Amino acid sequence: MSAYLKLDHIDKYFDRGGQRAEVLAGIELVIDKGEFVSIIGHSGCGKSTLLNLIAGLTPVSAGAVLLENREVNAPGPDRAVVFQNHSLLPWLSVYENVNLAVSKVFRGTKNKAERHEWVMRNLDLVQMAHAKDKRPSEISGGMKQRVGIARALAMQPKILLLDEPFGALDALTRAHLQDAVMEIHARLGSTMVMITHDVDEAVLLSDRIVMMTNGPAAHIGDILEVPIARPRNRIELASDRTYLKCREAVLKFLYERHRFVEAAE
Repeated sequence: MSAYLKLDHIDKYFDRGGQRAEVLAGIELVIDKGEFVSIIGHSGCGKSTLLNLIAGLTPVSAGAVLLENREVNAPGPDRAVVFQNHSLLPWLSVYENVNLAVSKVFRGTKNKAERHEWVMRNLDLVQMAHAKDKRPSEISGGMKQRVGIARALAMQPKILLLDEPFGALDALTRAHLQDAVMEIHARLGSTMVMITHDVDEAVLLSDRIVMMTNGPAAHIGDILEVPIARPRNRIELASDRTYLKCREAVLKFLYERHRFVEAAE
């Protein structure tokens, strides 16, 4: 059985003014269909660059990104991205922001009524159907991110890519959205790859956590399996031994990397 998503010996570097800056080196990773994988590491380790390679927003320098055995070399609706900044168009309503993506992807396969139903279904999935006529300036930051997630899901992507989607939110809103993403993952069985700095978030949401070494030429330092049954309850996990053990393993990895940085200075 072939891999669903495969990062095959990926290098990424940038050439500027005769100087080569190595960002990623020798990245090898296989992600199964329906898996939730988080990528964590210190700032500057190339996490977002790696996500952009999967999204096709920037080309690999060597190696290949393979989705269902097809090479990724450009953006496409099969890989939807949710950024930390919601990126909603401020002059459009909540409904219109989602409908814009739906019309672009499904204009040839769904009629107007079917597209409307699909927009509303995805807004309902993130509990935003009630605010469909509001503009982004009229809703909270957490609500904007819900709309961003709805827009991404409405494209029916093979992979949902999340680039620190909750980083700019307050703790309570962040917790509610984490729960919403867990529910969506359970309901749809979506394949999700998330960049995060938050250890607790990574352990709570993930099946596996990919831990990156520091740059330059960052690579995968370790991969942690998170053997916690789903559905997961954040309150119950607060004292769960497996949860705490996973959390400790990630913190230890990150702390050791921080010590390496200090030693090099």
